[in-house]
Amino acid sequence: MTQPIDTSIYIAITEAIRDEAKRLLLEGQVSAVIGYAGARRKGSAQPVIISQAEDAAKLIFSPASVNNLALYLTKAKKEIPKNGKIGIVVKGCDLKAIVGLMGESQLKREELYLIGVPCAGVLASTAQPSTGLTAETIAPKCTECNAHLPAGCDYVPNVQLPAPLQLEEKYIAEITRLEALTPVERWAYWKEQFAKCIKCYACRQVCPFCFCEQCLCDRNKPQMVESTPRPAGNTAWHIVRAMHLAGRCAGCAECERVCPMDIPLNLLNRKMAKELKELYAYEAGFEVNDKGPLSTFDEKDDQSFIK
Repeated sequence: MTQPIDTSIYIAITEAIRDEAKRLLLEGQVSAVIGYAGARRKGSAQPVIISQAEDAAKLIFSPASVNNLALYLTKAKKEIPKNGKIGIVVKGCDLKAIVGLMGESQLKREELYLIGVPCAGVLASTAQPSTGLTAETIAPKCTECNAHLPAGCDYVPNVQLPAPLQLEEKYIAEITRLEALTPVERWAYWKEQFAKCIKCYACRQVCPFCFCEQCLCDRNKPQMVESTPRPAGNTAWHIVRAMHLAGRCAGCAECERVCPMDIPLNLLNRKMAKELKELYAYEAGFEVNDKGPLSTFDEKDDQSFIK
């Protein structure tokens, strides 16, 4: 049986987050703090927005803190108080999303107070919250994470991360396997995956970068993408979405976590990220960029794909 990963730091992080949130709210530095709180199931966590200092005691950080809270700065922005800065708890992948949204003029740095958390990893979507963090239960995205310690935050708890486990990098291994296939075989693989889609749009709803009030794919005059869950429409939807996120995706893998049909959406996003890094030396990170490689033109860009 695999020994659990030492997660004692989560207790220290929880206390630090509570103290900082309480101080911020008491001093009036923020009007609200977006973080995690315990949920009904043992060991589980859920997003929470607090605006009272006494509610800081509800905040936690644990391996079950899987949600990318940047979502609540876009999807739920109308429900968040606007009379001051917003405090938000961020893991490394969450921070990449916030930085990306800043580059797209969706967020302003001066309106946020970033509480960064050193993160040793979170649970995979298939793991039970009460099982603890092990080599078997850790989310695949965490085995390839290069942002365990968020950079540029206003506050980061002073705790030491445990040494990372040397685990198989599942996405890298799967991308390597797919790249070894012929184009016909790869197309067959993705067609099989997309055929499972039921068009529930959970992937869109959980993505911080899908912030349009009306998605282009919902329009019917003209209809850009077929809305019923049929093969052609499914394929169009997922290809459009992958291209839309290319160079923007923070790798939080929330889309893959919430997909009820287990479509490897983050695998597709990682493949797109790999292509952009190789072609344009560009990847999502902690630096605000107002122009991505697919929204700008440079005469030196590789144009060999044009036939």
